[in-house]
Amino acid sequence: MSTLTFLGAVGEVTGSRYLLEVDGENGPHRLLLECGLHQGGADADRANEKPFGKLVKELEAVVLSHGHLDHSGLLPRLVREGYRGPIHCTRGTRDLLEIMLQDAAFVMAKDIEWENKWRSRHDRPLVEALYDLDDVEQTLAQCVSHPYGQPVTLPGGVTLVFRDAGHILGSAIVELNVPSGGQEKHLVFSGDLGNPSSVLMKDPEKLYEADLVLMESTYGDRDHRPLEETLEEFAKVLEEAHADGGNVLIPAFAVGRSQEILYHLSVLYHEGRLRQQLVFLDSPMAIRVTELYHRARKALDPEDLKVLNKAASGDPGQYLPVLRMTRTVEESMAINRIHGGAIIIAGAGMCNGGRIVHHFRYNLEKPATRLVIVGFQAGGTIGRQIVDGAERIRVFGHDLAVKAKVHTIGGFSAHAGQSQLIGWAGAFRNRPRFYLVHGEPETQKVLQAALAESEIEAEIPAYGDRIEL
Repeated sequence: MSTLTFLGAVGEVTGSRYLLEVDGENGPHRLLLECGLHQGGADADRANEKPFGKLVKELEAVVLSHGHLDHSGLLPRLVREGYRGPIHCTRGTRDLLEIMLQDAAFVMAKDIEWENKWRSRHDRPLVEALYDLDDVEQTLAQCVSHPYGQPVTLPGGVTLVFRDAGHILGSAIVELNVPSGGQEKHLVFSGDLGNPSSVLMKDPEKLYEADLVLMESTYGDRDHRPLEETLEEFAKVLEEAHADGGNVLIPAFAVGRSQEILYHLSVLYHEGRLRQQLVFLDSPMAIRVTELYHRARKALDPEDLKVLNKAASGDPGQYLPVLRMTRTVEESMAINRIHGGAIIIAGAGMCNGGRIVHHFRYNLEKPATRLVIVGFQAGGTIGRQIVDGAERIRVFGHDLAVKAKVHTIGGFSAHAGQSQLIGWAGAFRNRPRFYLVHGEPETQKVLQAALAESEIEAEIPAYGDRIEL
């Protein structure tokens, strides 16, 4: 009998990893679904440092739903330890991985350099990065990309098909037909399901046949506000910041969220509702991803692109004339001389590093500043501390008072909300087994109860749980 073992993203949102062991004449064929980075504090760091062990030599294939680091960020670590098999993904995911994993390796190297300087001064043992750029290049060389809807044969007679998840560029729902006990079992992994209200992405595909479904539950305890209300709130925050003479800080994920925020700023600009005269995209990775989205626009929602083209009279260069893309450190530092009237979009999205933290030092203690949170903040991150009402935070060895006005605007989420998750789950016929992953424990319990009201039974697995297909 083929089995599935839960090795990550159980009881937490990050660290996605599931081991599929498929019946074979000479022992099981082992396939890894996802290889994500844990995010959020010291516990996450320890989980990331744990070796893969003998699994490295036993694996025959890796399947990846999309390019966000909590789903893909440990791939170079797996490769560094010796994995040389294929990594199956969509073309959009392959293109994003090149940007995201290179950036992750670069940031990691800088962080380790700083850490080891401190350790040297205090006579502590030095530490190594999880992986480096050479590991990333080897990882990219092992990627094999496939279009949506194309069946792919994997070891053990498993058939893989990717479906559009509508979350970010290249994001996929993973369908696996798996031989098990003389039968064929249909396993579906939702990946991260997109929010149909969000712009640029197409709606997630609905599937109807499955024996077992792994479904994300990131926002399983609530629905997002309607997009129109969200945009009105966003516009009001920008107007108030302009009136008070402060800057607007937007910690944004480089993939998906930054591009969506730029879209909405473009529409506001052409409606004459954007008073700020400077918008900075202060993230080299987000800049590269934005350029990739433009090159891959045929994969985006054509109706949303029509809106942009109409607003800018068809000239892509005029989508947002006040936009400045700051690639270098010097350009980023120069922004700190601007004391009001600017919108600064910078990573990291959960405020646990990156350029946004530097902008905190110059803006967070000013009451005129507006801090706009537009994405999920995992437990243990600085962003989560701020959302939970922290009056002070510590960054780069400095204590900062949080005097800026903080606005959490959830309607921009690229994840499906509760009603959308239930609707997606309800499309399946013949009552498959559901397992909730990618969610915090209390959130999962709320979703589990809501699903039960729709006569959909779902289980909440624990780390290390092993189930038969």
